[in-house]
Amino acid sequence: MDVRVLIHRSPTGTLNVSEPKSAQQLGSQQRATMYGTMTNGDHAATNGEKTNGEHTATNGTTTNGDHAASNGSNGATPHTYALPKSHQDLMERSLVDTDPEIADIMAKEITRQRESILLIASENVTSRAVFDALGSPMSNKYSEGYPGARYYGGNEHIDEIEITCQNRALQTFGLKAEEWGVNVQPLSGSPANLQVYQAIMRPHERLMGLDLPHGGHLSHGYQTPTKKISAVSTYFETFPYRVNLETGLIDYDQLEQNALMYRPKVLVAGTSAYCREIDCKRMREIADKVGCYLMFDMAHISGLVAAGVNASPFEYCDIVTTTTHKSLRGPRGAMIFFRRGVRKTEMKAGKELQTLYDLEGPINFSVFPGHQGGPHNHTITALAVALKQAQTPEFKQYQQQVIKNAKQLERSLTGLGYKLVTDGTDNHMVLLDLRPQGLDGARVEAVLEQVNIACNKNTTPGDKSALSPCGVRIGAPAMTSRGMGEEDFDRIAGYIDRCVKMAKGIQGGLPKEGNKLKDFKGVVGRAGWRGWRS
Repeated sequence: MDVRVLIHRSPTGTLNVSEPKSAQQLGSQQRATMYGTMTNGDHAATNGEKTNGEHTATNGTTTNGDHAASNGSNGATPHTYALPKSHQDLMERSLVDTDPEIADIMAKEITRQRESILLIASENVTSRAVFDALGSPMSNKYSEGYPGARYYGGNEHIDEIEITCQNRALQTFGLKAEEWGVNVQPLSGSPANLQVYQAIMRPHERLMGLDLPHGGHLSHGYQTPTKKISAVSTYFETFPYRVNLETGLIDYDQLEQNALMYRPKVLVAGTSAYCREIDCKRMREIADKVGCYLMFDMAHISGLVAAGVNASPFEYCDIVTTTTHKSLRGPRGAMIFFRRGVRKTEMKAGKELQTLYDLEGPINFSVFPGHQGGPHNHTITALAVALKQAQTPEFKQYQQQVIKNAKQLERSLTGLGYKLVTDGTDNHMVLLDLRPQGLDGARVEAVLEQVNIACNKNTTPGDKSALSPCGVRIGAPAMTSRGMGEEDFDRIAGYIDRCVKMAKGIQGGLPKEGNKLKDFKGVVGRAGWRGWRS
């Protein structure tokens, strides 16, 4: 059994699980080619190591019964496999044979994904081609440094991959190389943001980002009145801006007023649970009045931006960061885009003076050697593949359908009487406010999970606790990747409605003194519970 599978919806609408055709080839033929280890039968050995039977040397010549030398010539001293046969077996055995415990857990996770409705807004289902790149020998190479300036040899093909990935990143978002550069080495979104801050700020300089309970992200400097939660708030001074509690929309007037008083070095736009497009033009105006950098974290919407179904932040921003696995549908990595060229032009003493951007060097240095060592070359390879896919008409059609499906959730849930934060959505998610139902997101999440619907509890504006917030975040990307449309998402809204009503009934049936979250989960998780049929 090969546990690498792809979950998809067939043209007939049924959900299927398919194994990559190349899985067994990658599991045996490619490894034999990579390592040249002893196997039975005919073989292609890249290093001419000893095998049984006939062999093909690296230059394609065939020898009779003996060995293929590393240069393919006859008469060379044959190589032997220095390690015991058990080591060869260790290198050649499949995952199922080598570690059935892990293989079994993976198989169960694959089943969970296949049999669940996946509504977590920060998740997606990536393509077979991306999986093939992730599980490739590109993972073997260590490559500290950047293309043309590595600290290790043997990186000519790694350089090709990274340069290709950089070029595709710029092409995907319609950027000119003379105006923008990109670093594709960051391992994840939060480290990428920290790498930017460290590149352009000294310790304890100031940053402003959207408050986490109002839709922001931890890496934008989240802290509470009593505790610095994010490391960003430990290294730098952070001050949040917020949304209007009545509308759920960012209060740009209050943001401007606070920014002019606080004078941050960096103003961060971008969110993790905000369903409306950000007014980047207004943010640019505020940043210019303050004299600070404007950074946009488009982790959630980068796929929507690439397809042109959400507005691009690049026109107005100095720096743009993104993860690569959410709506972009790539591997788990990150990118940092930075401006090149003229930052501003001003007149002094009758002369025009230009100030140039100085971001490329500091940001690249912050990524390596500042925060990371060798990049994950298999991830960069997979990202290059995902970026190529993101330039196709099919990807644009997919993102258009993501928006349609999210809008269908908006219509269906509001039609069922639910309140949505901001009263709707412009992107890939909706944020359900459960306060009118007297519930919190943690309880509804627990019931949804019991019926194989995966979503996440989420803070809403005004929440006091991230552990028991009043919201549930519902995203469309993953199930759209599996082929679902508006009719399907209308049904999903109905399932969510039934689960909310079940949660309400369970909560109402618990005694007041035993109505804590753990008591609720105890009832929901109890063997034999059949709330779905109630």
